[in-house]
Amino acid sequence: MTAEELAAVLRLMGPARHAVIGTATDPTSRADGARIAAVWDGDVLATVTWPETAASWLRQARRFATPDPDVWVVCATPAGWAAMTHRLRQSTTWSPHRTIVTSALADVRLPGIRDTRPDGTTWENR
Repeated sequence: MTAEELAAVLRLMGPARHAVIGTATDPTSRADGARIAAVWDGDVLATVTWPETAASWLRQARRFATPDPDVWVVCATPAGWAAMTHRLRQSTTWSPHRTIVTSALADVRLPGIRDTRPDGTTWENR
């Protein structure tokens, strides 16, 4: 994650007081999640890590959604995040409208989700 992208994530988090950070198990995703948690001024209610493949992702989805934060921030890989979003939508009250994803997930097109790019620009899928 570039410094510009990190700044964009923090801008998108805006006035949120509570966040949950979700990451894939790969070293880059975990490092990006830890970096966001380290510099953000609010409370990180949980950091949830999920594998690329799992039997159902139900346990991780519940841990990710249950704290009901102001914002969810995701640093992951497309394959694991696709499966995780499927489980989140089926089994929790998670909302893509309160979710920020990093540039590794630029091709994810869920209505309401916000994304950052390495150059610090952002977009929202409406």
